[in-house]
Amino acid sequence: MIKKGLKVRVLTGKDKKKEGEVIEIDRPNNRAKVKEINMVKKHVKTTKEKKGGIVSKESFIHLSNLKLIDEKVAKKAEAKK
Repeated sequence: MIKKGLKVRVLTGKDKKKEGEVIEIDRPNNRAKVKEINMVKKHVKTTKEKKGGIVSKESFIHLSNLKLIDEKVAKKAEAKK
């Protein structure tokens, strides 16, 4: 099971074969955000607190496109089978 803080490898898409750490999970939609993976540009409007502009940030990836590579957790999962 993929959880926040674990290392994963991307299996498909523009970031194929890249590795990163899970920073957020959206369980109802089966999606996860991975650090420095699936970066998208977002246009942000200027407010009193923040300066506007174009910001790069991570977007969600479907869990089926991720593979767990954390050795400790992967070994435990194989042992249960």
